[in-house]
Amino acid sequence: MSKTLEIKLLGKDYRVACEPDEREQLLAAAALLDAKLKEAGDKTSGSARGSGERVAVMVALNLAHELLVARSTPEHLAAALESESIQRRINSIEAKLDESLAQHEQLF
Repeated sequence: MSKTLEIKLLGKDYRVACEPDEREQLLAAAALLDAKLKEAGDKTSGSARGSGERVAVMVALNLAHELLVARSTPEHLAAALESESIQRRINSIEAKLDESLAQHEQLF
């Protein structure tokens, strides 16, 4: 059952829907995002500092880039390949079971 979680980003409170088992990860994600927003806000100067939307977009872009880089690491690729291998094995086992069941049904 989804619950409401309050997080704070740049001093503003936000309520977000959250599954109980995702609470800790969402809090960690909010803390990371808040730190990145503050860091980006500190780096902007003058009139650009007032553009919270621009800062948020740049932080989102940087986080998306970091995610894509992380997904392309050998560890992630190995996990993806292992997952595909497991799925192929499951499909093979299912096919063999279907074949065996069909043969069994022909006997009776």
